[in-house]
Amino acid sequence: MTFVRACGLSELEEDTPMRVELDGTPVSVVRTEGEVFAINDICSHANVSLSEGEVEDCQIECWLHGSAFDLRTGKPSGLPATRPVPVYPVKIEGGNVLVDVRASLTQES
Repeated sequence: MTFVRACGLSELEEDTPMRVELDGTPVSVVRTEGEVFAINDICSHANVSLSEGEVEDCQIECWLHGSAFDLRTGKPSGLPATRPVPVYPVKIEGGNVLVDVRASLTQES
């Protein structure tokens, strides 16, 4: 795995997505429910930034049409989105949030 620094853990506010770009990939990093998640920042339904949406119940909601994606799996929980969004492995080291955008955890179904 190739982990790169996304941000400092102290930079993340609870339930507030932070957009970063890692190796040319837009990523939304989210701290919620005691964990940190990394999900591709582009909605699979409409080409808009998920980091501008709200986080609730371990889901991030697209601000444009309301599709919500599970931060653990990337799967949409309702229409209009039907395709999952890639999620990436995260680890915390020395107060840094590290993400590997080359190793998507999302499974197509």
